[in-house]
Amino acid sequence: MTVLIQSEAPPIRQDDTGTLRVGNSRVLLDLVIEEFQDGATPESIVQQYPTLALSDVYAVIAYYLRHRGEIDTYLEQREHLARQVRQRIETAQGDLADIRRRLLARTQT
Repeated sequence: MTVLIQSEAPPIRQDDTGTLRVGNSRVLLDLVIEEFQDGATPESIVQQYPTLALSDVYAVIAYYLRHRGEIDTYLEQREHLARQVRQRIETAQGDLADIRRRLLARTQT
């Protein structure tokens, strides 16, 4: 019996915003890798994100282990972007403690 060995692309797709998602789900690659890094098994990841296929999670983890440098760079870029967005929001919102004081003052009058 002959086994035909085929190479397959990892079940990772890039959406319109450039974000990587797993399989046909909307689950971010970031979430799957973070769960894995925190010690979660593929089975527990699928339990947490039921739209994922178990085979896709295994394939994504295998891809990550073979291409750790690229994926870590992608994750670092995403974290950097998230920090920038958070900073812009915090700057635009101003001091939230002041808003709380004003709201409390309104309810006391």
